[in-house]
Amino acid sequence: MALKFTTSHIEDALAIFRQYKLLGERAMAQVSDAQLFASLDEESNSIAIIVKHITGNMRSRWTDFLTTDGEKPDRNRDCEFVDPPATREALLSEWEDGWARVFGAIEPLTDEDLARVVTIRGEAHSVMQAINRQLAHYPQHVGQIVLLAKHYAGEQWQTLSVARNKSGEFNRKVATGEASQR
Repeated sequence: MALKFTTSHIEDALAIFRQYKLLGERAMAQVSDAQLFASLDEESNSIAIIVKHITGNMRSRWTDFLTTDGEKPDRNRDCEFVDPPATREALLSEWEDGWARVFGAIEPLTDEDLARVVTIRGEAHSVMQAINRQLAHYPQHVGQIVLLAKHYAGEQWQTLSVARNKSGEFNRKVATGEASQR
């Protein structure tokens, strides 16, 4: 993704969220249905469990973002780590719903809204702090998804960024305008 120069925190946050949404999707597309639900060991989460957790967080944090606590009373965080949706389609439907809530809550905001107060677990946060909290949280989990997908895909893995040992070639293409950055 090409960097768009901006001084708007809202605009930049939305671009980063979109970048990580796409990164997760591109990683999940490279694994089989069975691999989405596989765990490396008893203490590890599958890709599906990670998706269930972050989408549960997204539903809680971004539903009625400005008017209700970001930790909704009906959220059961512990249940997010068991029994993921049974199919790829159901999992991706939850993924889309979660991201729709993120974008639906942030897109109407302006940078003037950044100083407004919202609560998460009863603690006051500025809107900027609440956004930044999730800008740290979701990429962490998308990184886990990418790592697991890369592990499962093995030699079939298609890089999601600059390929190993190809930085010089990539930089030359960027400098000459031949390459589009992801």
